[in-house]
Amino acid sequence: MKLKFSKIEGLGNDFVILDDREGQIEAVIPYPDLARKLCDRHFGIGGDGIILARKSMDHDIRFVIINSDGSEPEMCGNGMRCFAMYLYENKILTQKSMRIETLAGTVISEVFVDGSNRVTSVKVDMGKPVLSAREIPFICDHETGIEEVVETSAGPLAVTTVSMGNPHAVIFVPDITVVDVEGIGRAVETHERFPEKTNVEFIEVVSDIELKMKVWERGVGITLACGTGACACLVAAALTKRTRNRAVIHLAGGDLDIHWDKESGHIFKYGPAAQVFEGSIFI
Repeated sequence: MKLKFSKIEGLGNDFVILDDREGQIEAVIPYPDLARKLCDRHFGIGGDGIILARKSMDHDIRFVIINSDGSEPEMCGNGMRCFAMYLYENKILTQKSMRIETLAGTVISEVFVDGSNRVTSVKVDMGKPVLSAREIPFICDHETGIEEVVETSAGPLAVTTVSMGNPHAVIFVPDITVVDVEGIGRAVETHERFPEKTNVEFIEVVSDIELKMKVWERGVGITLACGTGACACLVAAALTKRTRNRAVIHLAGGDLDIHWDKESGHIFKYGPAAQVFEGSIFI
């Protein structure tokens, strides 16, 4: 089977995006197997995951994402920006504001274009953060996990837990350059207090409107950026009074502008997406 694909990145978080609205790809190969094959950086196209456009009964489109290891997360903020760009530039959807179905619920994405009608940036309404430990899920004696101490093989760690449709454990550090992201990230991701595992973010506070972030993504490992993680970090920083409700998050792949609108309770994320290349591959 010959597949046409687009390779799109959002701050270095890269995805292989395919149109499977008719379900023809899934009929030939399970998505987890396809993701492992296509995302291999030596024998495939290479990517942090694959994203598939599927038909939706009550939304404009359905978003399906599979990590490079074959696992399926509920949502991906950087992936959503790449997906919105793909939909608009391939004329799968022609409107600039898109109502998209995900496992984490409805996500509203809005593309911004230049004079040539090319997408320059994407705004994503990420919805309301979930703080209930039971819903994240995070095993905790309190209703929420705010700077909750977790005993790990790397020692005791204070984590603030947030769900943006997927679980996050935010750890504040004095100097992000000396953090063992892989060692600590793996220990926290698979900790027994996170029954569905978790993404792990390390945050250095620069000022009350600026944060530095490194991330260990559940099912992927170290990545250059994580959109849902950046949203979770702003929530954690605001809740612990380290920042205001809007801040720029500096990630290895670039910057994201995150705003927690207290009136609606929604998190809004602004950032770029860029097509790396497109082509076709036989599977």
